[in-house]
Amino acid sequence: MDERHDLLMAVDGMTCDGCVNAVRRIVHRLDPQAEVAVDLEHGRARIVTRADTLEVADALGKGGYPARAMTM
Repeated sequence: MDERHDLLMAVDGMTCDGCVNAVRRIVHRLDPQAEVAVDLEHGRARIVTRADTLEVADALGKGGYPARAMTM
């Protein structure tokens, strides 16, 4: 986990600000230095992290927010 990745992910299941905070916490558990910008209205998150796409998607899914990579 050395190189930083700029990920755009579709995140299902977010309905409120509490969900937004939960998504941020999940990503920060993987990479405390990650930058996370969540767009609740469109159900997506832009994440700059050292974790790879599959790690992020897996962690979010286990946290109750199924996620998949989107193209930028």
